[in-house]
Amino acid sequence: MRAPTGIQYELTRETPSGLARAVVTEVAAGLRVYSVNGIDLVETFDESVQPPMAAGIVLVPWPNRIRDGKWTQNGITRQLALTEPVKQNASHGLLRFAPYREVWRSTDTVTLAATVFPQSGYPFHLETEVTYALTSSGLEVTHRVGNVGAEPAPVAVGAHPFLKIGDVSTRDLTVRVDATTHVDVDDRLNPTGETPVAGTRFDLRAGALVGELDLDDGFGSVGEAGEHSLTAPDGRTLTLWGDESMRYVQVFTPRIFPVTQGAGEPVRGLAIAIEPMTAPANAFNSGAGLHWVEPGEQWVVRWGIRHAGFELSA
Repeated sequence: MRAPTGIQYELTRETPSGLARAVVTEVAAGLRVYSVNGIDLVETFDESVQPPMAAGIVLVPWPNRIRDGKWTQNGITRQLALTEPVKQNASHGLLRFAPYREVWRSTDTVTLAATVFPQSGYPFHLETEVTYALTSSGLEVTHRVGNVGAEPAPVAVGAHPFLKIGDVSTRDLTVRVDATTHVDVDDRLNPTGETPVAGTRFDLRAGALVGELDLDDGFGSVGEAGEHSLTAPDGRTLTLWGDESMRYVQVFTPRIFPVTQGAGEPVRGLAIAIEPMTAPANAFNSGAGLHWVEPGEQWVVRWGIRHAGFELSA
């Protein structure tokens, strides 16, 4: 039986921390596996199932959700498909279930491409690429969005990795989020404004135990370094970083994620997604973080995962 996420692109590289391994999927160009020396650094899932809770997928041409799937351009109201029917929103862009095609591949790098054709609610024509590259200290991801149409196109980019340090319970990890504002939302998780995190439970700049959090929240005004981290009790650290375009981040801590533990069957438990985004939810309406890609322009956005403290003993 063919995997529901299509072709599985396996990458490997020898590093000072041992063998790094990643698996990227044809569908949604998703990161299904990333490990170093056998330690999982993202929540993985079997190739026989679809990504649980959108784990690892690429979010283009918008991350998060658009309220009612509606947005207005030059007085024209556009209607996107409501792909989050319970909350009546358009969620996670237009390539969540789209196959990508291979552009280039080596042992430690792969570039995949997908086209966004003009369609209901989004009458723009984009050529997109995403490159995953293993490095000596992590994983680097580069997104390229080119406008091959005749009109400027609104675009935002995001990714949906669930991070972990596989030999430590996620509840015992400390998460730090370098953001100074919280995206306030209504009961459908659509933004109502941004407020400072200082003095609130959303101030995660100094760190908090993941096991004590219950979040599905967006954050803005990300610091200049664009870095957020998970730290184990023994000091090992996993850092998610983004370039100057990644000024927003979503943090999600579901307690029913099918967590993998070694070779055993997945067990529902606590997981944490730290999702880099160039714009928050409903950006097509608010304009916050939205990038208009001009005809003939190619917009490039980068993020990645860096690990420290995993080096093998000499």
